[in-house]
Amino acid sequence: MATVLSVSGSPSASSRTGRLLRHLDQRLAAQGHEVIPLDVRTVPAEALLGADFRHPAVVEATELFARADGVVVGTPVYKASYSGVLKALLDLLPQYALAGKTVLPLATGGSTAHVLAIDYALRPVLNSMGAAHIVQGWFTLDKDITVREDGSVTVAPATAEALDQVVDQFATALHRTPLLAAAG
Repeated sequence: MATVLSVSGSPSASSRTGRLLRHLDQRLAAQGHEVIPLDVRTVPAEALLGADFRHPAVVEATELFARADGVVVGTPVYKASYSGVLKALLDLLPQYALAGKTVLPLATGGSTAHVLAIDYALRPVLNSMGAAHIVQGWFTLDKDITVREDGSVTVAPATAEALDQVVDQFATALHRTPLLAAAG
């Protein structure tokens, strides 16, 4: 099966975005994929803000992107865009770090006013980085994600069903991407 890099672009350790991604990682792992989580907030700020391409954490993140067949990118929406910490990491990756890869963009936020952030802010960046195929993304309202005391996540039923479909479409596309990349 495929290797999937699951990138949380949230600056918060208790982020709903990060917890939702780890929840979705379980679905991908149950389908036989190797899922590697990457929380961008764990990359030292001095490396990100100082554009230190040689910092071991940046080198490791770059290697994880290179190794992955597919990438799930999740971000909270701030001021109608993806997070600054995610931008800082994407800026340090090679220009075509997503070449030949299937990508699933996901976002979370407090209002449906931010739903277009995926298509108008995140998708163009992912496209410019050479993604072979960007599947339909999904925006999830914060209120639809409940974090239990043990850290596990419950997603509102209608949202959970939609997320399952989006994740399954991504998983299906992972199998087709090598054909698309070879044809291009």
